[in-house]
Amino acid sequence: MGSLKTGITFHDEFLKHNTGAGHPETHGRLESILDHISDLPSENFLWKKDFKEAPLSIISSIHDPAYVRSVGIACEEKGNGYLDGDTVFSPRSFYAASLAVGAGLYLADEVLSGNLANGMALVRPPGHHAESDHAMGFCIFNNIAITAKYLQSKGIKRILILDWDVHHGNGTQHQFYDDDSVYFVSLHQYPFYPGTGALSERGRGNGLGSTLNIPLARGAGESEYLSHFSSIHREMEKFQPEFVLISAGFDAHKKDPLGGMNLSTSSYEIFTKEVKQIANTYAGGKIVSFLEGGYDFQALAESVKAHLETLVT
Repeated sequence: MGSLKTGITFHDEFLKHNTGAGHPETHGRLESILDHISDLPSENFLWKKDFKEAPLSIISSIHDPAYVRSVGIACEEKGNGYLDGDTVFSPRSFYAASLAVGAGLYLADEVLSGNLANGMALVRPPGHHAESDHAMGFCIFNNIAITAKYLQSKGIKRILILDWDVHHGNGTQHQFYDDDSVYFVSLHQYPFYPGTGALSERGRGNGLGSTLNIPLARGAGESEYLSHFSSIHREMEKFQPEFVLISAGFDAHKKDPLGGMNLSTSSYEIFTKEVKQIANTYAGGKIVSFLEGGYDFQALAESVKAHLETLVT
């Protein structure tokens, strides 16, 4: 790996996606993270804050162009409202969501070209619940799924998407359910929102066997999560991913107000080491992670810092 740095993409527009008073997915989440990681050493980390928003053509690799346009129109003409029962939009939300996609694309390009070792997209709004034609669960565009499609367009033939958010990544699963070149693994609380992610959901057609859901009962902790990593490693021996993407939600932390799990901050350090082992073995260390959930500001900030520091080591 040499002296390659870990990239962090962040844009001030992410703070302007205004979800209103009392909404858990608030700009305070990112502000607490930024406060907590302000002392990360510049010899290890490269901050990028001037990347471009993703164009319609790339967002439309996953999302119906009519849906993408409808979000833009809603933000411009209505200003404020709901795209679904809990996904808020404000005047700047379309731009923020397009930049959130762009944050992943920038890191994918830089890691692919060997300019960065790996990276994390510190984005709002999150992405993994967004479906092809509608917003869902605080998510407008599916940042990680679009990045996976983009990597495919760049010639990457096998991609692992690992999702450790407390909620199942329904939108990501549905995009690649019949695609055997993207292996989707999710460890999540079950039964729980959004209701998908049963053990029996293993893919369809060509993709049968390249979805692995690991539903965990409420209250599960580190040992329950880690007991499943051996099966993930076995699957990756067969699959041999060329690039690894992480839906890094931190809402399975025991302090999280929305989740019901029992992980500690150091659990995310361990998970990151496990995923790095996979990436180092098969993918030349190539990892891009995306901020998803996490709603206790302190637990979120500490967990993100642990994740980032582990990406470097």
